[in-house]
Amino acid sequence: MSIEQKQLKERAILVGISTSKSRGRLALEHLEELKRLAETAGAEVTETFMQNLQTYNPSTLIGEGKVEEIRHALESSGTKMLVFDEDLSGSQVRNLESRLPGIKVLDRTGLILDIFAKHAVTAESRLMVEIAQLQYIMPRLTRAWTHLCRQHNGGIGTKGPGETQLETDRRLIRNRIRDLKKKLQKIENARDRLAVKRYDTFHVGIVGYTNAGKSTLTNRLTGANVYVENKLFATLDSTTRKLYLGNDISIILSDTVGFIRKLPHHLVETFRSTLGIATHADCILEVVDASAPDYAEHLEVTQKVLSSIVEESIPRILAFNKSETATKERREELKANYPDAIQISALENIGMEALRLKLIELHNTWAKKKKHSKS
Repeated sequence: MSIEQKQLKERAILVGISTSKSRGRLALEHLEELKRLAETAGAEVTETFMQNLQTYNPSTLIGEGKVEEIRHALESSGTKMLVFDEDLSGSQVRNLESRLPGIKVLDRTGLILDIFAKHAVTAESRLMVEIAQLQYIMPRLTRAWTHLCRQHNGGIGTKGPGETQLETDRRLIRNRIRDLKKKLQKIENARDRLAVKRYDTFHVGIVGYTNAGKSTLTNRLTGANVYVENKLFATLDSTTRKLYLGNDISIILSDTVGFIRKLPHHLVETFRSTLGIATHADCILEVVDASAPDYAEHLEVTQKVLSSIVEESIPRILAFNKSETATKERREELKANYPDAIQISALENIGMEALRLKLIELHNTWAKKKKHSKS
C-alpha cells in the first residue's frame, strides 16, 4: 500500500537488519537512509529498531521476540505503519499484519515505489513506475485471494476457483506489463534516433547517487531551472540541456535518475531506460556527495551500475560535490585517495572553472578523434 497524501503525516516505525554482511556502522547507515526515504515519502518516523540476525526468519523476517517488542512500541505510540529496510515476501507481509492487526507493513522497495509514483512527471517515468509497481505486486497476489479458501473451509472445489482467479489476475498483469514495455520501447527508440542526430555534439551524462546534487550542478552550469529539493529521488526524469563552454564549444549535458543501494534488480532493469542516456554519452560526469559519511559506498553503488551499462573506454570525470559542507579532514582524504577528482560546490559556485576546463579538455580530445576518424 502507498503512503497517502495527508495533511497530518503518517507515523512510522522503521526496522533495520544487521547481518554478517551488514554489521554495525553500515547497518545503521542503511537504517538512516531508510529514515530519509520515509520522510521523502511523507512519513514521520517515531522510532527505529535494529535486529541482529544470522539468518532471516522465513515467517516474519525478524524473530518473534522482536515482533512482540515492536508491537508494544506501535501500541504505545499509536503508530500505524511499519517499514522494513529489507524486502519482504507476500507471506511475510501477511504474517506480520496478522500479528500486528491494523498496522500497514511496507518494505524498502514498496517505499521507493511510492516515492517514484509521486515524483514521476513525464510519460516515460510514469510508464517505468507502473511497470515496476506491477512487477512488485505480482508475486504478492496470493494475499488478495485468501478469502476463497476461508469461505469454503479448504474443502473440495476450493482450489480450482482460487487458482483460476489468481492465474487470471497474473495473466492480466503480465499482458499489461508487456503493453507498457512496448510503449516504453517506442520512447527509447525515439531517444536513440535523437542521439544519432546529436552525433556531432559532445554529450556528457551526469550520474550519481540520489541527492548528490546533480540537478543543482545542471542548473549551475547551464542556467537551467531544473527542479531541486533536498530529498532522495526529488526528480525521476532525465533532463538534457545545452552548455556553452566558450571558444565556440557547445556540449550537451544529460542528468539521470539517482542511484541508491539495495535497489532490487527489477527496478534497475525498469529504470535502465532513463539510465540509458548514459550509454549514448561521450563522457560520464560522476557526482558524489563529499559530505556523506558513506560516500565511498555511494561511489561503489554508482560504479557498479555504470559498469553494466557504460563501456570502460568512455572517459569519466569524478566530481565531489557539496565540498563546502565537508570537513577539512574529509577534503584532504578525498584529495589523497582520488587525486584526479575535482572538488566542487554547485550550490556555492566553487570549482566550476576547474570543471569547465576539464570538460573543454575532454571535448577537444573527442573532437580530434572525430576529425581523425572522418579523414
